[in-house]
Amino acid sequence: MKKYQVVVAGKMRPCALAKISSECHVRQWDKIEPIPRNLLYEWLADAEGLVSTGDVRVDDELLAHAPRLRVIAQASVGYDNVDIAACTRRGIPFGNTPGVLVEATADLTFGLLLCAARRIHEGWNQVASGRWLNNHDVPFGIDLYGKTLGIVGMGRIGAAVARRAKACGMKVIYHNRSRRTDDEHLGATYVAFDDLLAQADCIVVLVPLSPASQGMFGRAEFAKMKRTAYFINAARGGLVDTQALYDALKEGQIAYAALDVTDPEPLPGDHPLLTLPNVLITPHIGSATHETRDRMAMLTADNLLAGLARRPLPACVNQEANYR
Repeated sequence: MKKYQVVVAGKMRPCALAKISSECHVRQWDKIEPIPRNLLYEWLADAEGLVSTGDVRVDDELLAHAPRLRVIAQASVGYDNVDIAACTRRGIPFGNTPGVLVEATADLTFGLLLCAARRIHEGWNQVASGRWLNNHDVPFGIDLYGKTLGIVGMGRIGAAVARRAKACGMKVIYHNRSRRTDDEHLGATYVAFDDLLAQADCIVVLVPLSPASQGMFGRAEFAKMKRTAYFINAARGGLVDTQALYDALKEGQIAYAALDVTDPEPLPGDHPLLTLPNVLITPHIGSATHETRDRMAMLTADNLLAGLARRPLPACVNQEANYR
């Protein structure tokens, strides 16, 4: 049987690559740097499937170079690099990986909050550098017990973070595009966005990046927060005006920021944010566990193979283009 022609535009977990390779002829770009656009276009000329990555811009121009494309799959929940409308116009379903990374991302999100609140990383740095001289001159943080956590974007990850916060004795409030119907089950209270900014001791951002949410945290929003507020972003860097965040931290408008995502990303080593003492940044590791990345990769493979066979994708963003 003739194998499908597939382009994999980046590194992929071996378990998923083996599954795809059993049914497809694969052209893979396995280097760390992004695939050159002209080479990607060349490979896409006869491709029926594409496994994209977050640094591949999927737009009308790319799709015009892929006349045989049946399906696009990506190992992520977010897809701000993909023009979904352009895919739908061409009848190409786009598959992502929701659900499988919820708990790992919630662990990392709450871990950032806990680490920042208790200055765990600062304590380690003090020990590692030989500056632990006594038990009095050590980093002091804050209690989480009794504090109010404000979650902006109460989807599945937000709900998982809320469970962790409740276990630590925190009060949980949230803001969403629409109020959930399970507030009592979550133990969370819906509030208006500005009320959340004013009331929360700690603010966690878990909103998808879109044209509407781009830069939703800027100078005006930081000015409405408590001066003692902790700001945690584990969603997308583009949700935050980086200069406004830097100024808010430097001027003491808010107390602390812990970020798993930045704008730009990766963050250059000489970026001004890295000069501040009240910031903690990790390199976008929300889903970076072996188990979760394997599950994400396998769901990506399942999405790809289903689309190639013109079967419904298990996880499809543009259902109107999904195969029936």
